[in-house]
Amino acid sequence: MGGGEQKYVQEAFDTNWVAPLGPNVDNFEKSIVEFLGGNTNVAALSSGTAAIHLALEILGVTSGDEVICQSFTFSASANPIMYLGATPIFVDSEKDTWNISPKLLIEAIEARIALGKKPKAIVAVHLYGMPYKADEITRISEKYGIPVVEDSAEALGSYYKDKKCGTLGAIGILSFNGNKIITTSGGGALVVKDEAIKKKAVFLATQARDDAPHYQHSSVGYNYRMSNILAGIGRGQMEVLQSRVDQRRFNYTFYKKHLAHLSEVEFLDEPSGYSSNRWLTCILTPSFEIREEIRLALLEENIESRPLWKPMHLQPVFIEYPNYSDGTSEDLFNRGLCLPSGSNLLESDLKRIVELILTKI
Repeated sequence: MGGGEQKYVQEAFDTNWVAPLGPNVDNFEKSIVEFLGGNTNVAALSSGTAAIHLALEILGVTSGDEVICQSFTFSASANPIMYLGATPIFVDSEKDTWNISPKLLIEAIEARIALGKKPKAIVAVHLYGMPYKADEITRISEKYGIPVVEDSAEALGSYYKDKKCGTLGAIGILSFNGNKIITTSGGGALVVKDEAIKKKAVFLATQARDDAPHYQHSSVGYNYRMSNILAGIGRGQMEVLQSRVDQRRFNYTFYKKHLAHLSEVEFLDEPSGYSSNRWLTCILTPSFEIREEIRLALLEENIESRPLWKPMHLQPVFIEYPNYSDGTSEDLFNRGLCLPSGSNLLESDLKRIVELILTKI
């Protein structure tokens, strides 16, 4: 916590604004808009997953449709496709950013169109805070008329060619889950350019209640709005967002300074024009065995590290669905490790982690 959160939460209690509306919700949305810029409109929601669900519904995804989804990601990018009864089509990554491959995306789209199943949307992810190749993905989106849901759950504070992540797709989504760069303990947001779409999202997120003196519903709605209490935490967190980005980037720089000389350790650099918030610092090792040796050595000292995301097309729940893969994400999963990256890490913590890794390589 940054220190200002308690003030806004106390205001909510003092004014008896606890429900999923109120001054904190309005002002939290405004603070996100001010940060993102680009004529955006923001709806604060209960989670990033809820935001993806609403984004897909707003784009017209229904049962029987197909939705392309980056395979190398967390399951929350894909689960909402299933909520709507649609079929996920998984696309592998490219090596420059570890995000959705433009080449394989085109291959997937053309293959699905040839089968008479033009995808309804593309879920592209800024993985670990690294922006995807937005220019290429946007050109493909426009060429085939398939909108992009920009999953920026891990990328608040990252930007691509001077544009903030969250503003690059047809609809952007953010997450404020407890493990993100800032948190409301649980929460998310939908980012759109059209205020009418925001109003539709809020309508659906508040049980789709029609404008009537009684409770009347002509659409199925959801209980997805953020509470005024959590939004108060969010207001305080937005005040320290840049310092959180600075700390995460410091972590990355420290690790790279002390480990990049090793032939057994590889870092993901930023392409020209990219700036990652470095939500997590990740390394690649030469093999699964070396990755596990490092991970287990850290674990012995009660230091948590984790393998990179297991690709969705390899997950038991999704293994039956079509995928367009070239082995990139599978290789990254086998060789990659997420190092401790918290904003509260001290330099002494980082030194201890580095020293342990150096003893194992």
